Amino acid sequence: MKKVALFAFRGEMSCFVHVLLNALDFREKGYEVNVVLEGEATRLVAELAKPDNHLHGLFEKTKSLGLFAGVCRACSHQLGSQEAAVAEGFTLLDDMHGHPGMAPYVDNGCTVLVF
Repeated sequence: MKKVALFAFRGEMSCFVHVLLNALDFREKGYEVNVVLEGEATRLVAELAKPDNHLHGLFEKTKSLGLFAGVCRACSHQLGSQEAAVAEGFTLLDDMHGHPGMAPYVDNGCTVLVF
């Protein structure tokens, strides 16, 4: 099976929509998908969880398909977004000095893409 890990760092909603769209597109094409929220992107969880957010539907679809691997523990703590991530059921990832490492995904056969 083809595998991809999408690491989202940027906190702009207009950029993150491409992460969601690509995650869903890869899934529809038969890929195993792992979306990892890092850096400023961890702040988007609270906004995307709001039903009136224009991307809420895409966020919920991506979440319901299990495409999110998790959220960076260190960044979400530092940026004050950890509570929202936990409330949304995200795993806090911290295998690389408090941050999610890319090496485990590469070791698992994933192509890593950074947004």
